Formats: sequence, C-alpha cells, structure tokens
Amino acid sequence: MKAIEIRGLEKRYGQVKALDGLDLLVDKGSVFGFLGPNGAGKTTTLRILTGLAEASAGQAFIDGISVADHQKVSRLIGYLPEEPAFYRWMTPVELLDHVGRVFGQPAADRHKQARQLLELVGLTEVAKRRIGGFSRGMRQRLGLAQALMNDPQVLLLDEPVSALDPQGRKEVLEMIAALKDTATIFMSTHILADVERICDQVGIIDHGRLVIEGKRADLLARYHTDTILIEFEPGHEGVLSTWLKGLKADWLVHLSTEGGTARIQVKDIALARKELLGSLGRSKLPLLKFEVSTPALEDVFLELVAANGGVK
Repeated sequence: MKAIEIRGLEKRYGQVKALDGLDLLVDKGSVFGFLGPNGAGKTTTLRILTGLAEASAGQAFIDGISVADHQKVSRLIGYLPEEPAFYRWMTPVELLDHVGRVFGQPAADRHKQARQLLELVGLTEVAKRRIGGFSRGMRQRLGLAQALMNDPQVLLLDEPVSALDPQGRKEVLEMIAALKDTATIFMSTHILADVERICDQVGIIDHGRLVIEGKRADLLARYHTDTILIEFEPGHEGVLSTWLKGLKADWLVHLSTEGGTARIQVKDIALARKELLGSLGRSKLPLLKFEVSTPALEDVFLELVAANGGVK
C-alpha cells in the first residue's frame, strides 16, 4: 500500500483545468518533493488531499483511504499551507491546545505534545506571546508545530520554508528530514536546492500533469549530462561569438551563453575538456574560469519542463 495514491485526478475552475489527469504514487516513509512552476497545480493537489477542495474527476487515497472520507483522512494527515493563518489573539500554547482538543487528545497529552513541538520548532521562548505579533517566519514554524500535533502518518507541506531566512530554512529542513522516521512527507516547493537536500523521491508536475516521478538519484543518473562552464573577461564579445559559432564536435550536446559565460553540455567530458582547452588556447580569449559542473536536479527540472512545453 502506498502512503499517497492519485489516479486520473482532475480539477476545473470554469474553463481553466488546474489538474489534467494527474497520476501519482508516494512510497511510505519517503520525503517526496513535489516540484513544478507556479500555476502547475501543486497547491490544488494538496488542497484535494486535505479535503479543502473536491476533485472534478479521478480519485486520491491516503494510506488506502479515499480522501472523500474526510473524517478518517483528517486523523491521518498534518497540513501546513503556504501562508498559515491563526487567531491573532491566541498564543502558541493556546493554539496547540485548541488543535489537540479538536483531535480529542486528553489534557495531559496535548500539554506535553505542545511543549515538545514548540521546542522542536524553536518557539519555546515566545510560547505565551500573542501570535498577532509574529513574523511570517515564526508563523511558518508554528504552522509546522500544529501540523504535527496529531502525530500524522502523512505530513503535507505547501512551500514549507518559503518565508524563512537562510538559517531558518536550514533548521526547518533538518526538522523535516528527521521526521521521515515517523511520517511520510509530501512537500511542494519550487526551491530545487531544498529538494536536493532532503528529498529521496521527486515528482515534477507541469500544466496539471505529472511529467516524471522517481527516486532523486535515479533521475539524476537518467538525465546525466556533464556541463562545462567557461567565463571570459568582458569586452571580447565579438571574438567570443565567432569562437562559439565555430564549435562543432560529436561530443557537443547543447550550447548556451549569458553575458561573458558559456554553458556547454557534453557527452564525453574527457574529450570535450581536452579539445576545448586547446581551442581556447588558439583563440587567445582571456579566460576567467573553466569549470566542470556535475548534473543537478535543476538541470533535470528545466530540461523536462521545457520538453513539456514550458510555462504557459
């Protein structure tokens, strides 16, 4: 049984089709990165999984239970929306106590759980301050705490670190990674570095359809393309353009430029390095940097989205 199973999911808003036959499987115990451009259908998918929106067609299951059974599913999941909103007059302690009451937790259990979660997300010192005075980053941390209050089997996170500073992002990502021992984590984001950091499975969505899914390492291996970055001193654009136009070789896959930097994708890194260095020496172009970069998830993402027609 999968933690999340989606079959032919569709969602229409008038003439707009936000989801167009989405199929998706998420393994139990994984940290699943749900990637896509803005407007691809990520938030719509999460809202259907949580019961906050209804699908126009198709089915979705959490731990084998249809999301249409709101009462059962609500006890299996924790949800952090992109911009969590709370009663401004409450304190974090009061909020988590309220959430615990909703789930029918005994007083002693919810008080202990609230203390532990506030310590986990770094809000112990402000536990009795009014939420109305919190920054967005503090509300994001509190949102993660409330999503964990019922010990969910599946944690649904919509852009969980988008409002945090670099240090806060690092800390929250480490928390999320540590939670994989107790819950399956389904995390939507457009920050590819975060996915590379903590996710073991990846799904890429575009125009409401799944472009590809698989283990992160498998995707990188499958779409592996070595890239050479060459940066030149400014003021030699004419010579650079002539040199680039003359590059023709069996090892050349793709060539692009931005300013004084050339990005060259190759399929034989050893031969490409040797021939490029020789050609650069003959060109007399003033070189600032010659660097071989390893493939990244960003390269896979951009390649697949471009092949799918790009962002409309």
